[in-house]
Amino acid sequence: MMPLIRLDDLTVAYNRHPAVHHVSGAFAPGSLTAIAGPNGAGKSTLLKAIMGELRPAEGRVEHRLGRAEFGYLPQAAEIDRRFPISVIDTVMLGVWKARGAFGRVGAAEVRRAGEALAAVGLDGFASRHVGSLSAGQFQRVLFARLLLQDAGVILLDEPFTAIDARTTRDLVDIVARWHGEGRTVIAVLHDFELVRAHFPQSLLLARELVGWGPTVDVMSSANLMKARAMAERWDEDAAACEPQEAPSA
Repeated sequence: MMPLIRLDDLTVAYNRHPAVHHVSGAFAPGSLTAIAGPNGAGKSTLLKAIMGELRPAEGRVEHRLGRAEFGYLPQAAEIDRRFPISVIDTVMLGVWKARGAFGRVGAAEVRRAGEALAAVGLDGFASRHVGSLSAGQFQRVLFARLLLQDAGVILLDEPFTAIDARTTRDLVDIVARWHGEGRTVIAVLHDFELVRAHFPQSLLLARELVGWGPTVDVMSSANLMKARAMAERWDEDAAACEPQEAPSA
């Protein structure tokens, strides 16, 4: 099967300091992949590079996808909920990306937005202000927006952080449904048990690639120890073109 997205010796840096260092590999169409690793491992950076928000310092990301074909859920901490916007208008942003800022949104889209809210368990919340929602309710709203966007490739950055167990179960079910529909889903996760339980493919990152493939193989105790040891050896002053020596297994 031809890869949908290929990383070719990808390095992403901030002020010449490496955040992702010489990563190569590919995501297959319709795959469900978790990007896991220690704090500061470059997981979110890699996700943003895949969607084209960050430019590589070296190497490249190869795909033939337009920006509208990506559905992206940022970390909750990156979103300011003080802006006076309703739940339904937040969900409707999922169609505005495709239609443009001045594109007309009709009754069919409004109906679909209501259906998306019902699908995430928020029927009756349309007129609520997003600032009045709990963390779990707001995450459901963001998933409803992705449902409305109907993208073929879905990128999720820490989608289950700081939410309750019931919301996590409901949103994991939506991710599984996307996978069953043949969409490609890539999610940054810090909960390794969640990765093992629900994500058949994993990319274990410690700025450099530790493992990429079936989760049962990648998320082994030996690989997790290796990633942790690599994190302890990070040199924050290293130049982007100077790969660090990985510890022996």
